[in-house]
Order: sequence, then structure tokens, then C-alpha cells
Amino acid sequence: MTTPKERIEGGIVGLLVGDALGVPYEFHQRHELPPLAEIEFDPPACFQRSHRRVLPGTWSDDGAHALILLASLLHCGKLNVQDLGNRLVNWYLYGYKAVDGDVFDVGVQTSQAINRLQRGVPAYEAGPKDEHANGNGSLMRVLPLALWHKGKIEELVSDAQKQSVITHGHLRSQVCCALYCLWARYTLEGESNSWKRAVGSLRQIYGETSPEREELEWSIRPDDATEGTGSGYVVDCLRSARWASEAGSYEQVVKAAISLGSDTDTTACVAGGIAGIRDGIGSIPERWRTRLRGQELYQEELKKLIDCRSGY
Repeated sequence: MTTPKERIEGGIVGLLVGDALGVPYEFHQRHELPPLAEIEFDPPACFQRSHRRVLPGTWSDDGAHALILLASLLHCGKLNVQDLGNRLVNWYLYGYKAVDGDVFDVGVQTSQAINRLQRGVPAYEAGPKDEHANGNGSLMRVLPLALWHKGKIEELVSDAQKQSVITHGHLRSQVCCALYCLWARYTLEGESNSWKRAVGSLRQIYGETSPEREELEWSIRPDDATEGTGSGYVVDCLRSARWASEAGSYEQVVKAAISLGSDTDTTACVAGGIAGIRDGIGSIPERWRTRLRGQELYQEELKKLIDCRSGY
């Protein structure tokens, strides 16, 4: 039986390891990928890995943004969208929370939002709101909010949506973040079917006639458990992570996520965070934990997170 401390550690390290494991395989189609047994930080020698200058075991923008959100929450003691926006600008300009200070992967909508932040647009208005601007950039970072949050589920849902609008303002992205946070919270609490409970809670919170409920039922379709495609579309990313989460152990989950191809680092980050919470830090293979680069960038804040949840 895992302890809350082990599950919290598993969530943070699980998302970082999943991200780093997926980096070399990003942009490849599933038929181009190595067999599951050969998916490692170091791909087979014959594989043309993505981001060739990036050393194995390095997380991307996904992990950096998640750590930025965690740092902002711990510093402010609440969700402060302007503080989070300012920290994202520091990542973009100076490599804050990026391994080696190297910013090597920036999503289109995130880049647009950060450019607006640099021009003085308030963080709450910075994210593109167009229906076609529904990438997974706010979903990939939101997990620390669920691990940190002590409020009611309604407050967690509200904060999950608010953190999204900094870079992804459309309601669909906001609802995906809310559903993921409830999924993570119930997983942390040891719920046996945390996805089903999260969906039920979200339906109650939104009510039958709200625009949020319409996005949930008609765009996200949470009762559809079909395999995703591993793309960068926020709904497909969430669906792909849910499918991968059923693969078995932590290792099987992140490898299943990567096996879909395309946005491999983000799918494995989103799925790996859930699997890490579910099974605890000990479930993450030691060969990956020890080779994860940049550990000094999160260890202090992970300790603070555990301390602030010590009464959990």
C-alpha cells in the first residue's frame, strides 16, 4: 500500500520521467517507433531521434511548465494567474525550470500567449480563445495543481480552468484541465475508478445546461474509452492518456503512451503523472529515476509540496 507521500512524489517524478522518455520519439508516427521493449531514454542506434542536441533524460516544456506552476503555487499560497504568466515568460526568455536553461520545444498557442504577456496583456486575457487553439499546453502542466490543492472539488475545477486561460483560453481546454485534475485528485485518494468518479463529479458541478457541460459531453465525450492518436489536440491528448493508463504498470503506461506516436512527450507526461500517483514513486523504474536530468530543479519544491500536504 503506497502512502500519500509516495503518491505525490510519484505524480511529480512520473510526469517528468514520462516527458523525458517521450522526447526522443516526438513527431514520429507510430509505425516508425521502435518496439516497446526498446523504448528507453537512449533509443536504438538506428533510430533518428528528435531533438538530437538534447541529452537523454531531459524533460521538455511540459515538465518545465508543470514545475513553474508548482513553484508559483508554493510561493503565492494560491493560484495567481499573473505570477504564473510572469514565470512562463521567464522560462521563455531565460530557461527558468528548463534543464540546462535550454528552451527547445514551444507550442504554437503558448508562444502566442507569451508574446502577448511580453507586450503587457494581462495573464487572464493572454491565451488564444479560438476553437482551433486547443492544443494540450495547459493540460500538460496542470497536474501539480491537483496535488497541491486542499480546497473543495468545485474550487479545484475553477482553478484548473483559470490556469488554462493564460495560454489556452478556449472553454474546451479549460474543461479538459478540470477533468484531469479531478481524475488526479481521486487517484491520489485511492479511488478504484477515479476517471468515472471525476466525470460524475464534473457533471454535477457544471449542471445540464451549462456551456462547460456541452463541451464535456459533445467535444470531450468522457464515456468514450477508445484509443487516442497521441496528437497535440487537447481532447485527443487526454483520451490517449486515459487509454494508456490502462496498460498496467508505470513502465507499461508511459511506453503505451509513446507507442501512439506524434506528441509522445506530452502524452507520456500526462499519462505518467496519473500512473505515478496511482502506484507511487517506487513504481517508476530506478534506471529512469536516477538518469532523470535536472533533479536539482524540483527537489526543494517537491519537499515543500509534501510538507504542505503532510496532514493529508
